[in-house]
Amino acid sequence: MKCIVCNSPDIKKKKVEEEIKIGNDVAFVSIEVLVCNGCGERYYDRRTMKELESIEKNIKERNIQLEEVGRILKPTGT
Repeated sequence: MKCIVCNSPDIKKKKVEEEIKIGNDVAFVSIEVLVCNGCGERYYDRRTMKELESIEKNIKERNIQLEEVGRILKPTGT
C-alpha cells in the first residue's frame, strides 16, 4: 500500500488520539489506525469507523464515563 497523499510506502499501524467533539467539549479516544510516516495521513477501515461512531453515540447518550484532563483556553474577542 502506498499513501494516496505523498505516495510513500511507509505506512504502519499506530495508536493515535482521535477527537470527538460534543458541543464545546472534546473527548480524546485512543485508537489504532494505519498512518503514513511520510506525511501523517490516517487510514480508517469500516470496523474502526463503526467503533468511533459507537463511542460518539455512547458519549452523547452519557453511557461512557469521561474524565476531565485539562482545560482549553483562547484569547477573548477571537
